[in-house]
Amino acid sequence: MRWTHRPRRCPVHGDGALEQFKREGRIVVVGASLAGLRAAETLRAEGFAGSLTMIGDEPHEPYDRPPLSKQVLLGRAAADRTALPRLRSVDATWRLGVPATGLDMAARRVRLADGDEVPYDRLLIATGVRARAWPREAEAELDGVFVLRTRDDSVALARRLEEGPKRVLVIGAGFTGSEIASACRERGLAVTVAERGAAPLVGALGGVVGAVAAELQRAHGVDLRCGIMVTALEGDASGRVRAAQLSDGSTVQTDVVIVSLGAIRNTDWLAGSGLGAGPRGIACDAGCRAFDIRGIVTDDIYAAGDVARCPHPLFGYQFLSLEHWGNAVTQARIAAHNMISESADRIPHMEVPAFWSSQFGVNIKSVGVPSLGTEIVISQGTLESHRFMGVYGYQGRVIGAVAFDHARWLPFYQELIETTAPFPPPFTTVDRHADGQRPVDADFPDPSVPTHGPTVTLGGYAPTDRRMTFTPAH
Repeated sequence: MRWTHRPRRCPVHGDGALEQFKREGRIVVVGASLAGLRAAETLRAEGFAGSLTMIGDEPHEPYDRPPLSKQVLLGRAAADRTALPRLRSVDATWRLGVPATGLDMAARRVRLADGDEVPYDRLLIATGVRARAWPREAEAELDGVFVLRTRDDSVALARRLEEGPKRVLVIGAGFTGSEIASACRERGLAVTVAERGAAPLVGALGGVVGAVAAELQRAHGVDLRCGIMVTALEGDASGRVRAAQLSDGSTVQTDVVIVSLGAIRNTDWLAGSGLGAGPRGIACDAGCRAFDIRGIVTDDIYAAGDVARCPHPLFGYQFLSLEHWGNAVTQARIAAHNMISESADRIPHMEVPAFWSSQFGVNIKSVGVPSLGTEIVISQGTLESHRFMGVYGYQGRVIGAVAFDHARWLPFYQELIETTAPFPPPFTTVDRHADGQRPVDADFPDPSVPTHGPTVTLGGYAPTDRRMTFTPAH
């Protein structure tokens, strides 16, 4: 993209221009998601009275995703009852069921799949992620092969589970795959889980904690197979899945397969736009302003939620992509505030990441970025009891913490992270009931080997790291 692509100055700049923009400007939000909705509400709450357009590729208004792999699969909630509550009226034009297919940064227009173009003065991208499909298309289309990301996915899968399949195969033991396996066991269904890593959750929490997750699954009757890949899915003459071939030469007879191999960030539609977007997300500054492919920050395009990756000062200015519910809410509100504020009034996104999961009767919560850690110490409880607090260290400081049924202590550890407290914490030798009086290797997998466990993706370096080179992402 040449400099001449954006010759005119942003209409928000200049004396009185901001107030005029708040009265008459055009904001487009691509992504009718949790982040998109909370951003729209914030815009209205902070005085934006101009035109607001919400674009979404699904036909549904924004809904909550966490219940899909929990309550909906258990039949405790209907998928159509997962709509997000409206905190206030957003008075928007909704363009639902029509995906965005392109972005013209020079003309400030979003192209839609139906051929229409929507002009904007400021744009928020909150397109999130989609489930990674099974790579062989013919096998992926077999009846009984599912992914779980959308409301429609959950409806179709719940309906099939209600039919009582003889065996369910879950491919991938990240958080979503593990929650699905938990729901299936709670329904009384036979479940096999195939995980290429050494243990469930290993990419997100490391091998020490992953071993506990493995014990939980097996204790609840899951046929867990680690260090294994599914090499092929087989169907019968009617096109229904019947079996899976594994890399150890074994075969699993199954009539339902759930592919849980992680997520792909929805940036494909931005290819060729000149925006700094690629497979790892949209590169942004700490104020959620997107970079173009030259590394220059834009002032009219923002990103929030799972699709954004922003530098975080607490974590070495690594660019973090966070697939966390709380992050989507906080980041959306910050992006919305900054879109309609003068430069001096803008605020950075510096919240400590937090995540939770419920599986096999255990409440798992984490703060910080455990996957950045190299060591772990069990500061409270024991691994054997499946009730403990694990603290992660990186370069001599506390970088993250995870709680298995120990969540009441998390605010304390969050404060340690925020204050860059030393690792190991000095009190860890006090708890005689804890396993880990001394730090051990957290046992994360080799980062060069693909995994599908982390809910935090690291990418980028500190600004002072001179080894960094810029490569346009496509």
